[in-house]
Amino acid sequence: MASSNSAQDVRCDICKDAKVQMHCDFCHVNLCINCIGKHVSDNYDNHRIVAYEQRDTISIYPRCATHKGKSCEFHCKKCNTCLCSFCTTVADTHKGHPISVLTDIYISKREAIEKDIDELAHIISPTFEEIATGLESEIANLDKEYEKLSFVLSKHGEEWHREINNIVDKMKMEIEAIKIKHTNILKNHLDEMKQKQNLIQETLLKVNRIEKSNYVSMFIEYSSKNKELSNFPPKFQVTLPTFSPQTINTKQLNELFGSLTPLSITKDENGYKLKKLSAKELLREPKLITSIDTGFENLQSVTCQNEGEIWTNARNNSDMKCFDSGGSLIKTVKTESDAAPFDIALTRDGDLLYSDGKSRTLNKTINEEKEEMIRLKNWVPKQLCITSSGDLLVTMCSDDFTQSKVVRFSGCTMKQTIQFDNEGKPLYSGNNKMKYITENRNLNICLADSGANAVVVVNKAGKLRFRYTGHPCTNNTKPFQPIGITTDSQCQILTADEANNCIHILDKDGQFLGFIGNCNLKNPYGIYVNKNDDLYIAENTGGKVKKIQYLK
Repeated sequence: MASSNSAQDVRCDICKDAKVQMHCDFCHVNLCINCIGKHVSDNYDNHRIVAYEQRDTISIYPRCATHKGKSCEFHCKKCNTCLCSFCTTVADTHKGHPISVLTDIYISKREAIEKDIDELAHIISPTFEEIATGLESEIANLDKEYEKLSFVLSKHGEEWHREINNIVDKMKMEIEAIKIKHTNILKNHLDEMKQKQNLIQETLLKVNRIEKSNYVSMFIEYSSKNKELSNFPPKFQVTLPTFSPQTINTKQLNELFGSLTPLSITKDENGYKLKKLSAKELLREPKLITSIDTGFENLQSVTCQNEGEIWTNARNNSDMKCFDSGGSLIKTVKTESDAAPFDIALTRDGDLLYSDGKSRTLNKTINEEKEEMIRLKNWVPKQLCITSSGDLLVTMCSDDFTQSKVVRFSGCTMKQTIQFDNEGKPLYSGNNKMKYITENRNLNICLADSGANAVVVVNKAGKLRFRYTGHPCTNNTKPFQPIGITTDSQCQILTADEANNCIHILDKDGQFLGFIGNCNLKNPYGIYVNKNDDLYIAENTGGKVKKIQYLK
């Protein structure tokens, strides 16, 4: 099924008849070639005519409320108002007021939002999830703890005779009442935590929508709630009551039988702390945990979301196989074109994506039903990556194998193209070789360019951060040849050096940290690190997927 965003299915908004070819990103109007002149014939000087496929890629600045047809370029801090150039040069209304460039505020706010999203998703939300899990566990264990207390009481009661049975029953009722009170306290506390969790998730969704939006006004109006959301309610410390038995004295049964301490409740304002990402060290000797024989020759890629579903694909084979953690084959999916996929990836919902070079399409499988998402022209889709925001990164090469680029899709819409550095030079080698791609936790985009024998890392905006071209080692006798690439919870970058049968480990800034090369690797290709920092390696020779522990 072709993308619903195809220009072939859309008509010009002006003549209503011709097929759309262009788009005004300022006015949000679809245009055919013949109607462009009609659309720009007014006095507006802000029309931005782009190819239809490139629509919604330009930042949309607010229109000036005072000067018709003008876009705002500045912001008055005192009046908290967006201004156009005429407002700042002609009108005296804002004379002497502190004026800022709107682009600077937009960039600053976007960076702040990206940090907020990362903090909400990876620190604040996991902290509340951990607290809620602990409270649920505590509530679940209450019955056992109170059963122990009741047992002690009953045993002591058995030493007394019938005359004290009434006292035993009475005190059991007290225990039950305390238990109910204890349970209600913890449940109320849990409800409070879950309400905060829901608020965090709602905030995260809103901020994600802003981050994906092209409307600068939304960024200007954005105000971070992270500080407010990271404030914890007081932590309850509830002490279980205890039973203190007394020596039997039939004359003073009520006094001597014993007593229950009351439920002790205290509040610790500083009881909860934000979850910190624990630093993990590299193991001196990585450990081979599991080896799965996929039955593939020329195994290429491996990916997984959990231990139960490990997906693989191979060169010259249209099958994509899914295995469980024990190595048993769960299911097999074939490509629609019956050609071998270049790469596979899993969405956050667990749907399988694959790139098909024969049909130049990106496809999704849902319950083994295949759906065409995107069809390209003049470019061949290669390797894939799903980002933390749910976007799809695709490496592509031109039909003549002279150019390569990275394209970001949001759904079926092209959102970003990364191809050249600040000097207009290609970031990536122009050939048909593998270019596996991944996103780091710091939102850097990391690409293993096997055609250039280098790992190329750019930031989210597509600006070059560094290139890594290998590290000297006595065991590495052949030139560095990066194939697969992945990242872990420490923002470390791992890349498979197929020629030297090892894995290079770098920090987020490209500094070499070490090798993984003592697990009898055979031409490592695709690699993947799961949320537990387990490393999966697809061996091109032999067709095995190896699971390796490399962090303490």
